[in-house]
Amino acid sequence: MSILTLFVVIPALMLVGLWLAKSLNQVRGVMVVGASCLLALSVWLTIYFVQQRAAGNTDVMLLTASTPWFKPLNIAYSVGVDGISVVMLLLSSVIVFTGTFASWQLKPMTKEYFLWFTLLSTGVYGFFICTDMFTMFMFYEVALIPMYLLIGVWGSGNKEYAAMKLTLMLMGGSALLIIGILGIYYFSGATTMNVNEIAALHNIPVAIQKVFFPFIFIGFGVLGALFPFHTWSPDGHASAPTAVSMLHAGVLMKLGGYGCFRVAMYLLPDAANELAWIFLILTTISVVYGAFSACVQTDLKYINAYSSVSHCGLVLFALLMMTKTSCTGAILQMLSHGLMTALFFALIGMIYGRTHTRDIRYLDGLMKIMPFLAVGYVVAGLANLGLPGFSGFIAEMTIFVGSFENPDTFHRVATIIACTSIVVTAVYILRVVGKILYGEVKNPHYLELTDASWDERFAVICLIACVAGLGLFPLWASNVINDAVGPILENIIK
Repeated sequence: MSILTLFVVIPALMLVGLWLAKSLNQVRGVMVVGASCLLALSVWLTIYFVQQRAAGNTDVMLLTASTPWFKPLNIAYSVGVDGISVVMLLLSSVIVFTGTFASWQLKPMTKEYFLWFTLLSTGVYGFFICTDMFTMFMFYEVALIPMYLLIGVWGSGNKEYAAMKLTLMLMGGSALLIIGILGIYYFSGATTMNVNEIAALHNIPVAIQKVFFPFIFIGFGVLGALFPFHTWSPDGHASAPTAVSMLHAGVLMKLGGYGCFRVAMYLLPDAANELAWIFLILTTISVVYGAFSACVQTDLKYINAYSSVSHCGLVLFALLMMTKTSCTGAILQMLSHGLMTALFFALIGMIYGRTHTRDIRYLDGLMKIMPFLAVGYVVAGLANLGLPGFSGFIAEMTIFVGSFENPDTFHRVATIIACTSIVVTAVYILRVVGKILYGEVKNPHYLELTDASWDERFAVICLIACVAGLGLFPLWASNVINDAVGPILENIIK
């Protein structure tokens, strides 16, 4: 058994522990121990991967293992990681760990909440370690199902509508995915559903590729907030509880970009080259539309949700540019945005828990009342608008430089249009910071509010350290990602 299976076994043990827990302290203890083990495992895996590459190990996938599961369809439990998987597992572990502390005071039904939260994280971990298409799809579904209850039961606002809309749209994407996966398996003539083995065959006819590429790309693109299939995202983010918003925007949306690159583009390269321009137009719209939409929102969560549409649009945009630099930037953006948006949603949840409003028209002078949370929000905002020294700058500059490497007019014009999102992002970030943090406190009840508690401070400090750490020391992540991007691009660009 590969050590990667621990990413599924540990959450499974957490589920058992949570089920048996009799008190709130026991529930918290199970979550802290489990999340800490997953974080330690992902850190070890990252260090191991870097050491293997430094030692000259050039295998595309490391720690591979495969166990037959359903032989009539050649489905197997196949696992393995490359640089992309490694950084996504590290991101997931950080978000689960900090999300645990961000939910420390959550009530009621804390035990049930963490059960569904852990099941959601189980699906995420399983998706990133699997190399078998069907097993990936199974974990993908496991990650989606808990969202309905987490939002519908523990959410806020119009939570029932948001939960239903999110579930129906993502299940629609899943229906497209299963059609595409079965089409790839049938027409590839493969005796396995392993992604890497199917990619090595190169025998799916171009006409067939062009039929199934939209199924896979749109199926995953729905989760990646691809325009016009993004409408579930703002409502879902706005209604979800804090840690669920962190995990949803920080990790779950990254399953979309990961799947588009690993499955759609990798296995259907000819179709990717011929049809990329269509989806490039849609992703450019996502980038610009999301940024402008964030400018006109008054709810803090909706602002960050539309910001996520824009930034996740940049991921798909960069992947479709199909240069090594842009694709590396896309994965860096997945990592960077995951950390930044988790920090944003954590802070918004903490502010909302005190003021009981997310409407920026009724928030003012928070810097005087809760300076720690206010400074954290400023840091998150500066990272989001791409200030040098934070992860957002590294990711976005890599994307735009790599995208402009394409010599033709179409790609360069699309790049210039996407670049306008940087200015628009600065507008809505600075507008919100100036409105809610500075000035006089007009609501006298706000003067009685307290600043962040120890558990909230710990979560915020961890996320800020990660955002700043990636921004100041990006080379290790860039090198790890580069090693994984190269083989996939070689299969796409022949």
